[in-house]
Amino acid sequence: MLRVAVVGSGPSGCYTAQSLVQLDPSVRVDVLDRLPCPYGLVRYGVAPDHEKIKSLQGNLRTVLEHERVRFLGGVRVGEDGVPAARLRERYHAVVYCVGAATDRHLGVPGEDLPGSWSATEFVSWYSAHPDAVDDGFVRDARSAVVIGVGNVAVDVARMLARGAAELSPTDMPQAALSALAASRVTEVHMVGRRGPSQARFTTKELRELGALPDTEVTVDPQELALDPAYLAPSALPAAPRRNVEVLRGWATAPGRSAARRIRMRFFLRPVELLAEHGRVAAVRFERTAPDGQGGVTGTGRYEDIAAQLVLRSVGYRGVPLEGLPFDPATCTVPHLAGRVLREGAVAPGEYVAGWIKRGPTGVIGTNRPCAKETVTSLLEDAAALLRRELPGDPLAALRADGIEPVEWTGWCAIERAEAELGATLGRSVVKLPDWESLLAAARRSAS
Repeated sequence: MLRVAVVGSGPSGCYTAQSLVQLDPSVRVDVLDRLPCPYGLVRYGVAPDHEKIKSLQGNLRTVLEHERVRFLGGVRVGEDGVPAARLRERYHAVVYCVGAATDRHLGVPGEDLPGSWSATEFVSWYSAHPDAVDDGFVRDARSAVVIGVGNVAVDVARMLARGAAELSPTDMPQAALSALAASRVTEVHMVGRRGPSQARFTTKELRELGALPDTEVTVDPQELALDPAYLAPSALPAAPRRNVEVLRGWATAPGRSAARRIRMRFFLRPVELLAEHGRVAAVRFERTAPDGQGGVTGTGRYEDIAAQLVLRSVGYRGVPLEGLPFDPATCTVPHLAGRVLREGAVAPGEYVAGWIKRGPTGVIGTNRPCAKETVTSLLEDAAALLRRELPGDPLAALRADGIEPVEWTGWCAIERAEAELGATLGRSVVKLPDWESLLAAARRSAS
């Protein structure tokens, strides 16, 4: 019987477990996660008002409830946790699906000023990630700048413009809901260094901005016209062409009275965050221009945009996991079809899938073929892996080391606690926002 550990319970981890049990009728899979809750970015990265995408949790749940799959939450692997070498001793194979755990930086002066955050930190706060901090993101802010023009940037801009009536039915934690309901942010500037034809948001996400109640979306037609592809969009692929059509509609629409305004800006790159009274007060941008090769070049002209809240959304990046090789150039683990490479040679029994394998690219569904490629490699190696005899049930070994994982019954207890919390607040499900409340709820399953 092949025993496999999958580290990470997000989409890539669940799809890896799914492929394993589908392709091998005898394999046993333990899905380990640092958090007591499964689903990774589907729980802690998808915007709370995107119920259709969040419903994917139902599909992932089916995987984790499979009779040959075991969820073990609250198990840290690597530094301050189970060493990778120890994990390798207890399983025939280990598949690391740890994602891209941190964000990219702008690398400009003032980036670390109070009031300047990554979009990842803001998303973690309103998604109730237990590691999130509540440092008054929107407190005293009237104008916000979101740097980036991808779907995460659209998400955070939309959350800043949403009213309490639209957010109350979601599973957003109560503290975040209360803060956003009291927010005085009326101007949200979403800024990209390149043109509208090169923006990375999807048309569906973009259109959602225009459907927000009491919110006007504005675009400067002169800024759009700096993009040659905007002026002649017929040669663009379908998705960017649809984006251009949406932006063109906003650029030509008459202005209207609204409580909040989202301003879409293009061909501006941040060069400095400016301070006032020790906090961020504005972002200085340099006007850019197309360089004819798909990039942009600076023009030496500058513009300051006032903001008491700055959120950078310029991409994720992977971080090294103790005990695994790491390529700092790509922020991924070197691999061959999912097999981990150590100094160019295949490391028996070690595999990767998801963002730590290929980088932070693609959508949730991209993880399916990625996971299947890795699982195919693993099962090709199964005969050799099975020659090594294991010491016993890995769960017993974890407990012997003083680790008490949150099993599936513990996660179900967390779900019940979140439903109970929602009922007391007159809402539906409301997420528990911190480690203490999550683990307390999980322990109820054992009592």
